[in-house]
Amino acid sequence: MSAYILGFQETGKTKLALTGGKGANLGELAGIEGIQVPGGFCVTTEAYKEIIENNTSFNSLLDQLSVLKADNRKGIGETSAKIRKLIEEIAIPEGISKEITRQLEQLGEESAYAVRSSATAEDLPAASFAGQQDTYLNITGKKAILEHISKCWASLFTDRAVTYRLQNGFDHRKVHLSVVIQKMVFPQVAGILFTADPVTGNRKVLSIDASFGLGEALVSGLVNADIYKVQSGEVIDKKIATKKLAIYALKDGGTQQQEIPSEMQSKQALTDEQILQLARIGRKIEAHFGAPQDIEWCLADGTFYIVQSRPITTLFPIPEANDQQNHVYVSVGHQQMMTDPIKPLGISVWMLTGNRAMFKTAAGRLFVDITMGLSSAAGRQNLLGVLGHSDPLIKGALITIIERDFIKLDPNDKSQPGPIKSHIGMSSADILAEAGDDPAIVTHLIKSSEASLAALKNKIQTKSGLDVFDCILEDTQHRRQLAADQKNLNVIMAGIHASAWINEKMNEWLGEKNVADTLSLSVPNNVTSEMGMALLDVADVIRPYPEIIEYLQQVKDDNFLNGLLQFKGGQQVRDAIAAYLDKYGMRCAGEIDITRTRWSEKPAILIPMILSNIKNLAPGASKQKFEQGQQEALKKEQNLLARLKQLPDGEQKAGETKQMIDLIRNFIGYREYPKYDIVNRYFIYKQALLKEAERLVQANILHEKEDIYYLAFEELQEAIRTNKLDYQVIDKRKDEYRLYEKLTPPRVITSDGEMITGQYKHENIPAEAIAGLAISSGIIEGRARVILNMEDANIEEGDILITTFTDPSWTPLFVSIKGLVTEVGGLMTHGAVVAREYGLPAVVGVENATRLIKDGQRIRVNGTDGYIEIL
Repeated sequence: MSAYILGFQETGKTKLALTGGKGANLGELAGIEGIQVPGGFCVTTEAYKEIIENNTSFNSLLDQLSVLKADNRKGIGETSAKIRKLIEEIAIPEGISKEITRQLEQLGEESAYAVRSSATAEDLPAASFAGQQDTYLNITGKKAILEHISKCWASLFTDRAVTYRLQNGFDHRKVHLSVVIQKMVFPQVAGILFTADPVTGNRKVLSIDASFGLGEALVSGLVNADIYKVQSGEVIDKKIATKKLAIYALKDGGTQQQEIPSEMQSKQALTDEQILQLARIGRKIEAHFGAPQDIEWCLADGTFYIVQSRPITTLFPIPEANDQQNHVYVSVGHQQMMTDPIKPLGISVWMLTGNRAMFKTAAGRLFVDITMGLSSAAGRQNLLGVLGHSDPLIKGALITIIERDFIKLDPNDKSQPGPIKSHIGMSSADILAEAGDDPAIVTHLIKSSEASLAALKNKIQTKSGLDVFDCILEDTQHRRQLAADQKNLNVIMAGIHASAWINEKMNEWLGEKNVADTLSLSVPNNVTSEMGMALLDVADVIRPYPEIIEYLQQVKDDNFLNGLLQFKGGQQVRDAIAAYLDKYGMRCAGEIDITRTRWSEKPAILIPMILSNIKNLAPGASKQKFEQGQQEALKKEQNLLARLKQLPDGEQKAGETKQMIDLIRNFIGYREYPKYDIVNRYFIYKQALLKEAERLVQANILHEKEDIYYLAFEELQEAIRTNKLDYQVIDKRKDEYRLYEKLTPPRVITSDGEMITGQYKHENIPAEAIAGLAISSGIIEGRARVILNMEDANIEEGDILITTFTDPSWTPLFVSIKGLVTEVGGLMTHGAVVAREYGLPAVVGVENATRLIKDGQRIRVNGTDGYIEIL
């Protein structure tokens, strides 16, 4: 046809730049045999460019818009309104309007049309611009259609479209608009079909929303729709809504709301036969596009017409399996307190230090395939015991999967539980035997780790090129052997099992809950808790120097350490911070990802926490807090033993309890050490790899050294070997990472894509309370501080921290707060261990806590029974 007009049969995914997402998808749909698409054409982006490209007023307004921030609503509103007015007033050039007229004459000038915007950044797999631009229905007559084309062009600059582009980093100049002109269908029923369940993510369940009249009523939220679910060619669920209103087309153009007759309001909008027919159409379209689709449809005179299909961008991807069998995957991030996506280098290094065969990835997250465990009775018992003890929501999800018989039991399986056992059924004698008879074992393990780390540091410094990679590979193998060492595992599990034994027995014998929380206060050898206390000591060094405090309050960059030397006491303060970084500088938020910025790389991250310690706590707080915790634990121990001795068989009960308390005191602190060891190694690896990246930058093979984060370990090794790099791979992965950041990973996901969530079973909690998992006893009231990024932590004395997750890097904040609530976590995750040791009432695993609780609200946290009340 021409540069300005393309019929649906002439467009498709190869014409995205000309017809935008909607136009390209309609072209694809029109080419699928048996799919009915109302006829029409696209006014291409070339027409839009023709009217705006050389318009100086437009370009000057665009310059003004480009410098605005997404939160400047007033500025966006005023500038966007001027741009829209300008576009609507530009006359469509005669050559373009003639071609549009010719098309309308061929399709039927008297017909009514939908005039729909189709942006080049719309309906893409990585961004959902749906609804950002405008659609006009039932437009009749050439003059009105031309006017509405201009309105569509102008709608590229609605406030919501501009804000969305600013938030997502899209350049206004690079997004162009095509306009779809499509024959109107006047349906009896219309709606949306998702070829995967949009709530659970199950790819085998189709979900259909249907209501009377035009689909606009449903899309705009004006009416409740019927919801039908279809699986394997059967309608498995129906929710029939009361449909009071519908939008219908008017004879002379435009649309209007109408009330539906009362006898029709509760009628099923589609028959079961129609539901199944529509489901088959949906599967056909999904097969064509190769991904789950969000499809707009309408039913007119017994025929289903498809008016749009776009990818569902909100579904969490399914970890890949090599077969067609059912699989179940559990999130590693929920165990490791890091649910953000991990960059490719981070994932591949993690896999080197773990058992690669166990791990699967999806959307930059790690999962463990537990299918084999679920296929045996012993495996099920072990998974429910171990995962269920740490996180009841995972346990609930696994029970649902077992009850559904999603993974069949293998009748020939004779496997025994793995090396990590649940505490269920263990006696105190079993736990003592597990702990072994070497009282100094923890000290030996720590010394062995320190020696190994020192050797690695010395060795890797002498290496370069491919030798660096060999050195890392050798060390990861050594690290795997350490982690699998039965002595190491036994020490960790004995502490965990002793805590569980104490909690169960003291509840049974004395009616007291969560006793182990108090007995865990101020235990020795907990490197994570010591890190928080050590930062208090740094605050004490700075405290006498008001000039330095004032200087730190102004610090914006990471060269502040050298600037300290100009002040009295500056050398002493610099040395204290340097010593802290030497021991803990390899830590950071999300530290299981080697690519994350460490404190040593950006020490300014620590300043808000240091200043908060100076403001909120008295000198010597570190020693005082530790001693206070020790006293409370000792007092609790004496109290328990005295009460137990009064019971039948009291001496024996007290004797067993004393042994378990000693195990908790000696062993539970070591639970944090293996993570400290691995994060130390990661930082040593990272520094060595960045040195190699620096060489690639100097050789003009790499643009910037941080680009290696988007390569797997083996790919980086290959780049060093060949001095070659494919930048398309890096750019593609950067785009993917931005998409992954918007997705929330599930705790448990199946090979059908279904995200299964458990529920908390709480008795006697207040009606309005928000339920979670009790991980550290006590009840506290205070101001909620919702903090998503540790660097933004402005904590006052008595605040309660509300966040998505905390890993060890958050520990220095724990000394300033009075309670903790997180969205992710379990009984033995790092935040839980440290919260107990610091005596902070804490509730974790609270779905959407950072949205349900508002910053500044007064709340009560019940860490004994596991709930939060908003006061």
